[in-house]
Order: sequence, then C-alpha cells, then structure tokens
Amino acid sequence: MTASYETITTRLDGRVLYATFNAPPINLIGPEVVRDLVALLEELSRPDSARVVVFDSGDEDFFLPHVDMTQVPQYTTEAAKAGGPGDASLGMLFRKLSQIPAVTIVKLRGRAHGAGSEFALACDMRFASRENAVLGQPEVGIGAPPGAGGVQHLSRLLGRGRALEAILTSADFDAELAERYGWINRALPDAELDDFVATTAQRIAHFPHDALIAAKAAVNAITLPEPAAVRADSALFQELVRSDSVKQRAGELFARGFQTRGPVELDLGDALGDLKAAD
Repeated sequence: MTASYETITTRLDGRVLYATFNAPPINLIGPEVVRDLVALLEELSRPDSARVVVFDSGDEDFFLPHVDMTQVPQYTTEAAKAGGPGDASLGMLFRKLSQIPAVTIVKLRGRAHGAGSEFALACDMRFASRENAVLGQPEVGIGAPPGAGGVQHLSRLLGRGRALEAILTSADFDAELAERYGWINRALPDAELDDFVATTAQRIAHFPHDALIAAKAAVNAITLPEPAAVRADSALFQELVRSDSVKQRAGELFARGFQTRGPVELDLGDALGDLKAAD
C-alpha cells in the first residue's frame, strides 16, 4: 500500500506506481502539490518502494501548468522540507526527484509550462500525446529566467541555440516539435500513449533493481547539473520574481484571467507575446 496524498492519486500495479496529479482547478504548483511531492519522494526513496513511477494528470488540459504566482513563499517553504532551509527551492527538490532509486516516467497530456516543464525534465523519461501536449518555459516573458532546472536541462538536451530559443521566446512547443528538439523522448498518437507507457514501465520494472539504479546513477553522473548551478538558477529566479517588472507583467496577465481555465492559460505563449513591450 502507498500513502495517501491531497493532490496526487496513487495506484500500484505490481512494481509500477502510477501517480496522478489532481489539484483543481488547473493543477497549479502550489504549497499543497509541493508538500505532497516532498512526501512522495520520501516514500520513493525507501528500498522497498516501486521500481518505476509513472506521473500523469487527471486533467486532460493541464499536466502542471506552472507555479502558483500568488504563493511563491509558501511553496518554497514546503520545498525546503526536502533538503533544509539552505535548499529551499523547487530546483533542488526536482534534483532530488532525478536521484531517487526508481525510474521516473512522465506521461504527458495537457500543458506543462514553467516549473511543470521543469518537473518533467527532472524525470528520467518523457512521453507525450501528439494531439494534446504542450510544453513551454514562460518565465522570461514574465520577467525572470527559469529557476527550477529548465536552463540546465534544456541546455544539455537541446543544445545552446535551441535552448535559447525555447527559453528566450517563452513560446509554446507542441509535442512533435518538442520531440524533434529533444525536449521529450517521443510524441505518440494519443490513442497509443497509455499502452506504450504501461508496456515500457512494466518492461523496465521486471529488470534487476540493482542494475536499473546503477545505470541511472551512471547517467546522472554525466548529465545532471551540479547542486551549485541549480542553487544559482533558483536564487536568480527568487530575486527577479519579486521585481517590479514581474509584478507589472503578471498583473496584466491576471487581469486577463491568468491562473484560471481560460484562453490565457490555454495559449500562454500567445498571451505572453501580446503583453505590452517591456522597457
């Protein structure tokens, strides 16, 4: 049996744990979601935990759209519980996610913007619905660089030019383009996504656990950013997210329906492009 969580529904199928985000109205990353992630990662760090974890969403339009911009101090406080006050950031929480002794797979439907994309990037594999998945890093369009691993992971996966395109344009990327750039492993027809991910997860879960974790650790040693780099990105985000520029631009988005189930969130890349030009 697995623990119960407020915003994550879990189901164990043999050695595979399915973890589904359910945080109405649109799965914003707020203190409740972060609190549950901290507890879930603690559970997954135990030797007897699931070998493979599949993360998905109960909302077909939103995987994890981004952080709750009205609760940055609150979710940061919850993130600190994973590593202490010195690591009070989503970036370090997500780095811990990358290192747990289980294989993590994202089954992506809906929008994964900002820290939602960074959560997916921190997982080991990402498979997305060709018809119904969107990724983006909107932070620069609002007024701050990504602060939870996006700069580090996208630079490694996409290369310099494409990483800068993704980060500096704050544009939406559909699953086909994300696959071509290397943001995700594969884009699959929506009708095939569930079976493909389930088959992949069960296949991996049947292999020797020691071999899985040793191989993951070896790849992590080559590809994961150093803690100092993650902390620096997080500190810069925390500094700039409090700036007058972010307050002004976020305020304009809120006036248009930001953080509600409406056109701004459904087409965030377009909404950012329509904001008044910054000085």
